[in-house]
Amino acid sequence: MNGEELFWSASVEELAQGYIFKQDTGEYVCLICNKGFEDGIIYPVGELFFEARKAIEQHIKDVHHSMFDYLVKMGKKYTGLSDHQKELLVYFKQGLSDKEIVRLLKGGSTSTIRNHRFKLKEKEKQAKVFLALMGLLKTEKDESAQEFITFHKGAKMVDDRYAITKEEKEKVLATYFKQGPDGPLDTFPSKEKRKIIVLQQILKRFDVNKKYTEREVNEVIKTAHPDFATIRRYFIEYGFMDRNKECTQYWVKQ
Repeated sequence: MNGEELFWSASVEELAQGYIFKQDTGEYVCLICNKGFEDGIIYPVGELFFEARKAIEQHIKDVHHSMFDYLVKMGKKYTGLSDHQKELLVYFKQGLSDKEIVRLLKGGSTSTIRNHRFKLKEKEKQAKVFLALMGLLKTEKDESAQEFITFHKGAKMVDDRYAITKEEKEKVLATYFKQGPDGPLDTFPSKEKRKIIVLQQILKRFDVNKKYTEREVNEVIKTAHPDFATIRRYFIEYGFMDRNKECTQYWVKQ
């Protein structure tokens, strides 16, 4: 199970804490960067030493600041929240009063803020019911149900192009990577769904915790296909990768 699958398969409680415990490997794994901490090992953190669970909690604070910050910055397609709602949540998290929030927003009224608090509480109730319904669906043994693949959290323009089943993915990979998914790409597909599947597969050749120069990105892509410029551009356009303004550093979006 890759990092994206770990993130989306995590429970609400695990998302809030920022890590999961993998029984098969005995590791606590960060849901943001997938860094693992093996249970039973003592890890040095600054001048202190922590057991694995405490070490990953400290890792999230030191490297990612907090899960609240990470989750609230996710796009609307994942949170269902407008930028204004997310801004209010940040203020609520800080424990600010309605009057203080109105002053920071430089407009509105305390009654408007109270109304937003109410609507967010209603949204929470709706989310609980929806999660319960989806949980009940999973208990049904429906052989006709199709299992969709997961995509990176930086994905842009998420629409029906991303409605790809695991069976579809396997067929596309077999068609375009005739020597296996880790081998060369025969041709770069023109159809959107197939293009997304191929890009996701090539992306696996990059280290999610590393920053690359443009030349290094090109070299990795060339292990799959000689047209590195096109694939590099699609990585950026589709939100698989990001880069700095100078285009001197590239990294996998998480």
